[in-house]
Amino acid sequence: MNAAPALVAYTAAVGFLAPRIMLRSAWPHRAPALAVAAWHALAFSFSVSVALAAYHLATPTEHLHAGLVGLLHACGLGAGSAAPDPTTADKLAVALPTAVVLALVASFAFHMTRAGRARARHRDVLDKVGTHSARLRATVLAHKTPAAYCLPGRRSRIVVSDAAVRLLSDEQLNAVLEHERAHVAGRHHLVLAAAEAFATVFRWVPLARHAKEQTAILLEMIADDRALRSHEHDVLATAMYEMAAGRAPQGAFGVGGHTALIRMQRILGRRDDAHPALWGSVAAVAAVVPLLPLLVACPPGL
Repeated sequence: MNAAPALVAYTAAVGFLAPRIMLRSAWPHRAPALAVAAWHALAFSFSVSVALAAYHLATPTEHLHAGLVGLLHACGLGAGSAAPDPTTADKLAVALPTAVVLALVASFAFHMTRAGRARARHRDVLDKVGTHSARLRATVLAHKTPAAYCLPGRRSRIVVSDAAVRLLSDEQLNAVLEHERAHVAGRHHLVLAAAEAFATVFRWVPLARHAKEQTAILLEMIADDRALRSHEHDVLATAMYEMAAGRAPQGAFGVGGHTALIRMQRILGRRDDAHPALWGSVAAVAAVVPLLPLLVACPPGL
């Protein structure tokens, strides 16, 4: 049988049902790094499934045959000894999956380039109006609002307003700066750009919209956890409260912003680490999910 119906059903399940399950689960905020991996695994699986579904829809007469040759042929990898001239269906079978891949790659490049240019422009401004602090290992910017943010990527920069330097205690300020260093060290801009690229290409799919939103929140929680390794919970939470009104420029990560409230509640609330069994099971699912479309399209033994 042709794999198109099964692939369409799988794509719908991942695109529409999986995000509901993720959003209703409590564990992502307990293990934000694992949750980011799960969201991206779902996005990758959805993309592969769409590409394979496009291939099989373009070749509705293809069937799954027994043996390795039939398996490769069903996956679009087989090559006959006497290849006939490609038909329109053959051309579509190659063009449609290729278009999906190229759209995702182009979208990722677009978001990386746009954010990179915005960061470069902002760095030029900082070079003119900011003051480097060797003690803080950051650029201090004159601004009446307490704020801190980082410009990741090449020539990364951590920026803090002089209002924040005056308002926060040394321990609070160090916790905030450690939060920003976590974004830079973790290359979080690449992870966010991937989620943004997926959301741009598949903007009508709930998975794409929620993956982008949740990735942004979870990356902030990952940075929070990094800061909490060396600072008390109330220190970081009070610093975030003081800086909640701060906004980061385009292409930057800021400690304040609209996610500050939910993150403060998380920091000050009961913190139960994810059970090792949960870690293991979710990690296993995240590793297997990207391969499921291949199993649906090319079931072994058929």
